[in-house]
Amino acid sequence: MLPAPVDFRASARFFQHLNHLKGLGPVLGLAGLCIAGTLLNGDFATIDNLMNVLTRTAFIGIIAVGMTFVIISGGIDLSVGSMAALIAGSMIYFMNMLVGAGVLGPLAVVATGIAMALLLGLAFGLLHGLLITKGKIEAFIVTLGTLGIFRSVLTYLADGGALTLDNQLSDLYSPVYYTNLLGVPIPIWVFLAVALGGALILNRTAFGRHVQAIGSNEQVARYAAIRVDFVKTCTYMLLGVCVGIATVLYVPRLGSASPTTGLLWELEAIAAVVVGGTALKGGSGRIVGTVVGAILLSVISNILNLTSIISVYLNAAVQGVVIIAVAYFQRGRH
Repeated sequence: MLPAPVDFRASARFFQHLNHLKGLGPVLGLAGLCIAGTLLNGDFATIDNLMNVLTRTAFIGIIAVGMTFVIISGGIDLSVGSMAALIAGSMIYFMNMLVGAGVLGPLAVVATGIAMALLLGLAFGLLHGLLITKGKIEAFIVTLGTLGIFRSVLTYLADGGALTLDNQLSDLYSPVYYTNLLGVPIPIWVFLAVALGGALILNRTAFGRHVQAIGSNEQVARYAAIRVDFVKTCTYMLLGVCVGIATVLYVPRLGSASPTTGLLWELEAIAAVVVGGTALKGGSGRIVGTVVGAILLSVISNILNLTSIISVYLNAAVQGVVIIAVAYFQRGRH
C-alpha cells in the first residue's frame, strides 16, 4: 500500500500562518505594555503623552529604518550615534559661520545646513560601505573605529564643550521640531514618511529583494548575478541619509551639539530592529516590525519615567537586556 501523498501547499500555508503569528509578537507586546502603563499611571493614556512618546521615538525610529536594511543584508553599524553628533555639530558650525559672514540670508542658511546634513550622512554611509566591501574589513570593526573618530572630531570642533546655534537661526529653525500639522508634530510625520518609503523599497523593489537575498546567503547571491558590493554599500548610504534626516529634526530641539549628543543611539536603533523581528544574522525583517519595536522601547522608557519602578538611569540597561534576550531567542534563525 502506497503512503498518502504529502500536501506541500498545506504545509507551506501552515508555515506562513506561523510566521504571521511570530510577526504579531512585537504588536502584542506593545499592546500589553500600553495596558500596563495605563493601569500604573493614568497620565500614560493621554493624547499629550502619546504625542510626546511618538515624537521622541521619531529620531531613533528613522535611524532604525535605515538600520533594518543594513542588518537584513548581514551588516551592522555601531557608529550612528556618533555620526549624528558629528553631523549636528558640523551643521551648527557651518550655519553659524555662514550667518556671521553675511553671505546668505537666514532662511537660505537653514536650507543649506539641512542639505549639508543629508550630504554628510550620505558621504559617511558611502565611506562605511566602501571600507566594508572594497576594503574587505568587517562591518563591526569599521563602524567601531568610526564611532570613536566621529565623536572625537565633534569634541575637537566644540573644543570640549558645546556648539550652539545662532539665536536668529534657532528661532527660524525651531518650528521644524515644535510645529504641529493637523495636531501631529512634524517629526512624527517625517517618521511616518520614512517608514512608508522604507517599507516600499524593501518589499516592492528589486533592491529590497536583493538586500534580503544577500543577507540569506551572500555567496548564492553572487552566483545569481546580484551586485553584492553595490547593494551593501547602498544600504549603508541609506542608513547615513536616515541619520542625516534624524539629525535635521533633532538640532532645532535643543539648538546645540556636544560630545554627549546621540550617545547610545546605536544601541536603541539596533534594539528597535531586533525587537521588531529582524534576524540579527540577516536575510529577513520588516519595516513595520522595526517601527513597532522603536515605539515599544520608547513606551518602556516612558513607563519607567512615569512610575519610577526602577531608576531612569537604567533605561540603557533595560534595552541591553532586551537585545540579549531577543538574540537568545533568535538562535539558529536565519
